[in-house]
Amino acid sequence: MQPAWWRRPSTLPLMMLVFAILIISFGGAIRIHDAGESCPDWPKCFGTYGFDISEAEQEAYWEENPDEIDSRGIEHRYTVFEIFLEWFHRFLVGVIAIPVLLNLYVSKKGIDKYGKNNFYSSVFITVMLFIQAIAGAVTVFYDNADWSVALHLSLASIFTAAILWQYKLTRVVEKATWSFTKASTKFVSNYQKKFDLIAISVLILLVLGAWVSSTAGGQYNQSCSVGFPDAWPQCNGEVLPSLDNSGILVQMIHRVGALLVGVILLMSLLKLNQQKDDYDYAEPYYKAMLFTTIFWFSNLLIGASYVIKAQIGEFPEWISLLHLLGGVTTFLVAASGPMMFRLTHYKDTDCDE
Repeated sequence: MQPAWWRRPSTLPLMMLVFAILIISFGGAIRIHDAGESCPDWPKCFGTYGFDISEAEQEAYWEENPDEIDSRGIEHRYTVFEIFLEWFHRFLVGVIAIPVLLNLYVSKKGIDKYGKNNFYSSVFITVMLFIQAIAGAVTVFYDNADWSVALHLSLASIFTAAILWQYKLTRVVEKATWSFTKASTKFVSNYQKKFDLIAISVLILLVLGAWVSSTAGGQYNQSCSVGFPDAWPQCNGEVLPSLDNSGILVQMIHRVGALLVGVILLMSLLKLNQQKDDYDYAEPYYKAMLFTTIFWFSNLLIGASYVIKAQIGEFPEWISLLHLLGGVTTFLVAASGPMMFRLTHYKDTDCDE
C-alpha cells in the first residue's frame, strides 16, 4: 500500500514546481511593470531588507551611492508596489531553497530505493538554484541588460523543467500507473529525437521572446508599429520589412522563429497521427505533441493580440505577462515529451540504470 500523497518523496518536487512557476510569474510581473531596477543593490534593497521605501529614502540612497546607475536616471522614483514585486521575487527564491535542500537530503537518504539518477537530479536542481540566484544578481548589477534577462529566463525554464523531470522520475519509482512507460523500443527509436528537437526549438523561441521584450528597455516591442494588420501579421505595413532597424530585425527573428517552430510541430503532429496506431502506447505521446501545438498556437494569438490591441506608446502589459507564461507553459509541455521517452528505460529496471 502506497503512503498518503503528502508523505511521498515526489511531493517535494511537486511543491518546488509550484514555487518555480510562482517565481517565473513574479519575474514576468517585474518586467511588465518595469521594476527590474527597483532594488538597485543585491541582496539588499536600497540598503535595507525591507520594501516599504519612500521616495525620500530612495533619494538619500542615490546621494550616498553616486556610482550606482539606474537606466532611467537617478531622478526616477519607484512606487512601493514596484519595489515589493522585486523584493517578493527575491523572497520566493529564498523560500524555495528550503524544499530544494530538503529534497537533496531525502534523495540522498533514499538513494537505495529511488536510485542514483533521482539523487543526481536533486543535485542538479540545487546547483541550478544557486546559479539562478547568481544570474538574478548579475541582472541587477547590469541594470537589466537584454542578454542578462534572456539568460535569467532561460535558466529559470531549465530549472523548472529539471524539477518536473525529478517529479516524473520519482513517481515512476513509486509505481505510478503511466502507460507511456510501456512504449515499444521501436517507437522510442523512431520518435525520441523528434521530440527532443521540438523541446529545444520551443526553448530557443522562449529565449528569443525574452530578447525582444527586454532589448532597449522593451522598446523593441513597438518596432513593428501597432494595430491590425500593420503590426501583425505584417510589420509596419509590410510582409517583408527592411531589416536595417535593429528593433525590426529582433522582432522578425522572433516571428520567423515562431513560424518555424509551428511548421515543425504541425508536420510532426500530422505524421504521428498517421502512425500512432502502428505502435502500442503511442497515444500519450501524441497527446503531448497535440497539447504542445495547442499551447504554441494559443500563445501565437496572445503575442499577436499584444501588438494589435496596443496604441502608440501604450501597450497592454498584462497580455505581455500572459504571453510569457504561455511560452513557459508551452516549453514545459514540450519538454514532457523527451522526459516520457527517457522514463521508458525505467519500466522494468531500477533507476540506477
